[in-house]
Amino acid sequence: MIQYHSGNDLDIDAMIDLYGDSTLGERRPVSDRERMAGMLRHANLVITAWDDDVLVGISRSVSDFHYATYLSDIAVRLSYHRSGVGRALIQRTRAAAPEATLILLSAPAAEGHYPRIGFKQHHSAWVLKAGEPLL
Repeated sequence: MIQYHSGNDLDIDAMIDLYGDSTLGERRPVSDRERMAGMLRHANLVITAWDDDVLVGISRSVSDFHYATYLSDIAVRLSYHRSGVGRALIQRTRAAAPEATLILLSAPAAEGHYPRIGFKQHHSAWVLKAGEPLL
């Protein structure tokens, strides 16, 4: 039975292992342990999914809890895909900040998933990546 917990007091190696086994590691700096630790430390809304003592899922967000919650990472181990863990993580993230709009940028492979669970596509999102100049 999957157990869910809130909080960012996690073993960073367990988090990095999860990201690597979820395909999210392809788009996150998993080889930079310090950066990953900072990402975890500064997230103020973290929900984790556990199967006994194995971390099988995480949602990592930054929220003001009243207007906007940016769900920056949702990762589920490949062996737990299609088990409802990802959906449960999103539900618990939303429940922690019910007044806030939930915002996420989808991985290309997951773009078709989010409309099926109720998300609406927003056509005016913009990004300025680290290191790119503001003109």
